[in-house]
Amino acid sequence: MSEAIKQLAVRTALELGAGAVRVTSARADEESRRRMQAAFARKDFLCWSYDDEYARRATDPGELCDGARSVVCVALPYATAAARAGPLRGRVSNYAWSADYHRRLRRLLDGVAHTIDEAVGKRVTTVACDTRPLAERALAARAGLGWIGKHTNLISPGLGSFVFLGEVVTSLELPPDEAIAKSCGSCARCVEACPTQALRGDYTIDANRCISDLTQRTDGIPAAMRPLIGDWVWGCDICQLVCPPTREAGPLGAAEWAPVNPEAGSPALVDLLRLRSSAFKKRFRETAMGWRGAAVLRRNAAVALGNALDRSTVGPLAESLCGDPHPMVRGHAAWALGRIGSPAALAALRGQSTVEPSEEVRGEISMALQPFLTSPSGMLD
Repeated sequence: MSEAIKQLAVRTALELGAGAVRVTSARADEESRRRMQAAFARKDFLCWSYDDEYARRATDPGELCDGARSVVCVALPYATAAARAGPLRGRVSNYAWSADYHRRLRRLLDGVAHTIDEAVGKRVTTVACDTRPLAERALAARAGLGWIGKHTNLISPGLGSFVFLGEVVTSLELPPDEAIAKSCGSCARCVEACPTQALRGDYTIDANRCISDLTQRTDGIPAAMRPLIGDWVWGCDICQLVCPPTREAGPLGAAEWAPVNPEAGSPALVDLLRLRSSAFKKRFRETAMGWRGAAVLRRNAAVALGNALDRSTVGPLAESLCGDPHPMVRGHAAWALGRIGSPAALAALRGQSTVEPSEEVRGEISMALQPFLTSPSGMLD
């Protein structure tokens, strides 16, 4: 009976679009708990307020389902052809181009859970879809969906690392699958490619340096990190794009994972800098970028424009410095103008320094002007 239900669950998941499905025990994972606690002790995830209690809950599927005995782990491939970036355009991580993946993945998982419940004749499942604490990559690796790479993402054979993970926790005892005895070996391409050196090469990450985390945080991006972000305005795919198994797998995502509009994967930076809440909701609320708000994207656009070093953007950046309602955005616009360093950029900084009401922004303006104070002309030609 248990084997038949397992096969029914696997077949249903594949029919609903999953790329791979495996099953593992729902036992608490003490090794993963210790690894998570060690990462939190190193302060690898300062922006996310994780603690030991989170680690305990995330590594015990029993926290999600009374009497949990098995977990059906699902991998859903989403990689589509890379968006073409152009001059003064930002880059968006592949997962955020399309409609919010949580809805699509939830439908798949709900379908699997319903099939299991119907076969048993009662409710014996709980769905986890990135909405509850759960160490899903560790569970997926234990189930044999793949192995965790040096970029800390799960790499699934034939699918690569561009996969969404989801789980159906059940009180049924289903036959477990075996883990894959595989690792990245001597390959360190992701480690070498990371612009911010967030990857240590020992299968751990300092998320405080990760571009994906930096572009999603709600406070200011540390000044030392800003030049390293390049043109990324949401997330980052560099470590996955260079990963050999992921490159070999290619774009396996269905058409539903394609950009929702031409601007989704490669938005115009000046337009993004001017984005306000009403336009933000219209353009991005259906995507995985919709949860952070317009100010975060404006801040990221300012950083990307600072890295572009294009004098034609001084006007929009000066407008942002003087008129954006959010001090965080004004401060990052000041940094960008200082990076460009043209006469017009420096004039905008000096003018705003006398009227800026925010102490934080005045500090950013002061830092932006500092390199030019000892210059013979006080500005770059």
